[in-house]
Amino acid sequence: MGANSSIEWTTHTFNPWWGCTKVSPACDHCYAEALAKRRGFQAWGPGAPIRLLSDAHWREPLKWNAAAIEASERPRVFCASMADVFEGRNEHAQLRERLWRLIDKTPNLDWLLLTKRPNKVNQLAPWGGTWPANVWVGTTVENQEWTDKRLPHLLAVPSVVRFVSAEPLLGPVDLTRYMLARPRVDWVILGGESGSSARPMQPEWARSVREQCVAADVPLHFKQWGTFAPRGNPEQLVRLGKKKAGRELDGREWDGLPSPRTAEAV
Repeated sequence: MGANSSIEWTTHTFNPWWGCTKVSPACDHCYAEALAKRRGFQAWGPGAPIRLLSDAHWREPLKWNAAAIEASERPRVFCASMADVFEGRNEHAQLRERLWRLIDKTPNLDWLLLTKRPNKVNQLAPWGGTWPANVWVGTTVENQEWTDKRLPHLLAVPSVVRFVSAEPLLGPVDLTRYMLARPRVDWVILGGESGSSARPMQPEWARSVREQCVAADVPLHFKQWGTFAPRGNPEQLVRLGKKKAGRELDGREWDGLPSPRTAEAV
C-alpha cells in the first residue's frame, strides 16, 4: 500500500507500522488484519509485535511532497490503513515522533489521520491548540452508539478538517447535530462492508446519511456498497461482491471532498 492508493478517497496511503488491537464492532472483520495474516504477519491483538517498515518506505512521502510542488496539487495521504496512530502503546512512541517530523517536512501533502480512538488524539498529537494546516483528523462510526461515543472527542480536536468514516456502516446513524455544531464534522465517508463475512448495509441507512449531509451542506463520499447492494423492484439486498455492487447511490456517485484550508480558518 502506498503511492496511487486503491482507496477511493485518498491519493496515497502511508503506514508508520502495521498492527493494532480491536476496539469496537467495526473491527470485527478487519481487512488490515486479514491482509497482514495473508502476508505472514501476526500483528493484531494485545501484545502482538507490530511490523516495522523500511527507511525507503519512510522516504516515499518526501517524494510525493516534491512531486506535489511540481504539479501544483495537494495529494491526500491516508495514515494509517494498517494501524491506528493513536492506539498509544509504548512501542509506538518513537514511531509517532518520527511521523510528526515527517508531516512537518511535507507541507504540500494533506495528511488524513483516521482513528477509532479520538479520545486520545489531543493527548498524543504534538501540536497543542495550533495544528498544521495540512493535518486532518477523522474517526470511524459504525452505529449510533459509537457515533455518540466518538464524535464529541473528534470535535474537541483543533484540526483544520474533521471527518467521519461511516464504514462499515452497521446500523442507522444520525450525524446531524455534529455536522451543525461549531466546530463541526466537515466531511463524511460512507460505505458498507466487503468480504466473505460482510454484514449488509441497509439502503435506508445510507440514504439517511446522504440526506443529512445534503441538508447540512457537508460533502459526502460514498465509497462502496460492499458485498451486498440493493437490486430489483421491489428492492432487495443481493450478495454481489464489492466490484459488482459498485459505488453508485441512487444512480450517481458521490465524490464530495472538503476544501483544504489554512489553520487561521479553524
